[in-house]
Amino acid sequence: MKTVTLYTDGACSGNPGPGGWGAILMYGGHELELSGGEESTTNNRMELLAVIRALQKLKEPCIVELYSDSKYVIDSLEKGWAWGWKKKGWIKSDKKPALNADLWEILLPLTQTHEVHYHWVKGHASNEYNNRCDAMAVAQSQKFK
Repeated sequence: MKTVTLYTDGACSGNPGPGGWGAILMYGGHELELSGGEESTTNNRMELLAVIRALQKLKEPCIVELYSDSKYVIDSLEKGWAWGWKKKGWIKSDKKPALNADLWEILLPLTQTHEVHYHWVKGHASNEYNNRCDAMAVAQSQKFK
């Protein structure tokens, strides 16, 4: 399997509010930048959508090194929380509804298609690719102002 590096980020002005997402897929010296946004959304939805849209671009199963500054995304996947929510009908351990079930329903099968390794990075720090994703996400969110 090919190994692909993926950086993602989401941004939202207000929560909810106008939001955007950015992603960079890297393979064999090539980079593909992806971004999008929504008029009324949340930061976590944009974080999830960045990962979804990037994984959907892959044409075959890959090893994916996923880098995100979202503890919500990384922990929910790496620690298996999202699978537990799904198993319980999208109810969390505190008996409250799990948020963004519609996006998790798309993302979870994608994480099974690919061999995904999860890496949390500090946001708004010195990581060039995370900062580029953040800039794309913010630019997309500003289109709705």
